[in-house]
Amino acid sequence: MAKPASRRQVPGVRRTAEALAILKALSVPREQQNERSALTLLALLGMTPRKPWSDADAPLLGITEMMDVFRTHFGKRYAPNTRETVRRFTVHQFVQMGLVVANPDDPRRPVNSPDNRYQIAPTLLKLAQTYGSAAWDNSLRGFLKTADAVRTLQPRERGMVLIPVKLPNGKRLSLTAGGQNELVKNIIEEFCPRFTPGGVIVYVGDTGDKQRHVEAGYLERLGVQLDEHGKMPDVVVHLSGKRWLILIEAVTSHGPIGLKRHNELKDLFGAARAGLVFVTAFLTRRAMTKYLADIAWETEVWIAEAPSHIIHFNGERFLGPYE
Repeated sequence: MAKPASRRQVPGVRRTAEALAILKALSVPREQQNERSALTLLALLGMTPRKPWSDADAPLLGITEMMDVFRTHFGKRYAPNTRETVRRFTVHQFVQMGLVVANPDDPRRPVNSPDNRYQIAPTLLKLAQTYGSAAWDNSLRGFLKTADAVRTLQPRERGMVLIPVKLPNGKRLSLTAGGQNELVKNIIEEFCPRFTPGGVIVYVGDTGDKQRHVEAGYLERLGVQLDEHGKMPDVVVHLSGKRWLILIEAVTSHGPIGLKRHNELKDLFGAARAGLVFVTAFLTRRAMTKYLADIAWETEVWIAEAPSHIIHFNGERFLGPYE
């Protein structure tokens, strides 16, 4: 039977230590065996310092609401700018491990929506309600026997809303809903057939899966080594007949190919045995005007609402690489 932390501890400290003990018993990765993750678990179980584990429940909470629980009930104040840390380094992993369910009230909500809500998984709720009791050990063994995702930390994509995309060669992809992926779909289905006919799409990024489509061997033959720490463009297309590599950024919330990004991409693809062409894509002309002053010279701009046109930013070439 699990032994709750010493009662001499302050109740909030004791409860946090017990939550951490649960996470360790579940063998979650070390990166999630910390106070932040323990507090997140407590918030999602509706726990307070003196509430018995048998009364744990399953409130539906956003990240800010969880952080309010940290502060109100456990005296832990996290700066507002750490909200993303809670989401990216605790909640995201909890969802992947099947410990937490994302948006059970609206499964079609985009992954980057500010309205995302999370709820403890029913099986984990039942397990947590036995913590500290004679039933804990048997409940834990039963939970671990059926919870493969806890051990493997494999993303569960089957429950996510996906956007179907058809590559020019007929192959089909599915991109995570939300973020810039609607624009990525337009790039693949509208830009590529018009401006890179016969080109090979060698890379497609994704809001929910950093590398949704990668032709790693093809890129290596071009002299490009994928750098997991380097920020790849959203779409990369190779035009073998012209020996061009077209690097396309989809802009919805992040900026265009400005001077800094232009230099970053030249460094990232510096060893490529192909000339580099830089394209920034926007959904609308109005979206472009917000970033107009930031777009680098010697690059191209494509707008999805006017798919047959390209805007050329200076230089002696039009849609081509520069030495």
